Amino acid sequence: MDKQHLHIVKIGGNIIDDQQQLSKFLADFALLPSPKILVHGGGKKATAVAADMGLQANMHNGRRITDSAQIEVVTMVYAGLLNKKIVAQLQAFDCNALGLSGADANCIQAHKRVVENIDYGFAGDIDSVNAHAIHAFLQACFTPVFCAITHDKQQQLLNTNADTIASALAAAMSAMYTVELSYVFELKGVLENPKDPDSVIRQITLESYHKLVADKVISAGMIPKLHNGFDALKKGVKTVKIGNASQLKSPTACGTNLQL
Repeated sequence: MDKQHLHIVKIGGNIIDDQQQLSKFLADFALLPSPKILVHGGGKKATAVAADMGLQANMHNGRRITDSAQIEVVTMVYAGLLNKKIVAQLQAFDCNALGLSGADANCIQAHKRVVENIDYGFAGDIDSVNAHAIHAFLQACFTPVFCAITHDKQQQLLNTNADTIASALAAAMSAMYTVELSYVFELKGVLENPKDPDSVIRQITLESYHKLVADKVISAGMIPKLHNGFDALKKGVKTVKIGNASQLKSPTACGTNLQL
């Protein structure tokens, strides 16, 4: 018996900070056939809210150091403000969205990142995904909307990278579904030339990925996104795509496909 298709979409980049782009994306996402899952971050908004509260965001190599004050801010912004705004907009598009953190229904359990050279504070690395609970939500015709907050089942909430959450969800759900994972942001795909928005690399294999990194064609924030994408493929995810929202409407739309 063939598995049911499940589309998991992670929304990021500048789209989530642009209400017009976000609304257009959510309208397109709502039209995707169910079952489907949405994952979102919101780092820029968290930084702005923290600044309004007199708190400075501390970053190291692009990663947030989440101290005791910052974990409260990111929880308020990710699991509260942004998550519920997204859920409300999806409801307006007749998509029966259900806003979730990793703590809800024990969906995503994590542990505080082990301190090596840098103490990232209450940053969480994922231990397990409760695929059966998420499957129950999907079978009840809900569309889960996950923010970037997990928990350690010891009452501690943790800030976890949204790209990693999307990859972990896709891998866990692949035992029950044929999973398509899409990383959606403002660009058309992974670019060969960052100054040319049309220089999309249409396909990246694991071998060519390592060469592109060595040649510094791919760098900075794109590396962990691709790392998570290949990790998902290794764990049974059928398809991983990176690009803008047009890829939700058409399988032939411009974008980057990952292949092992």
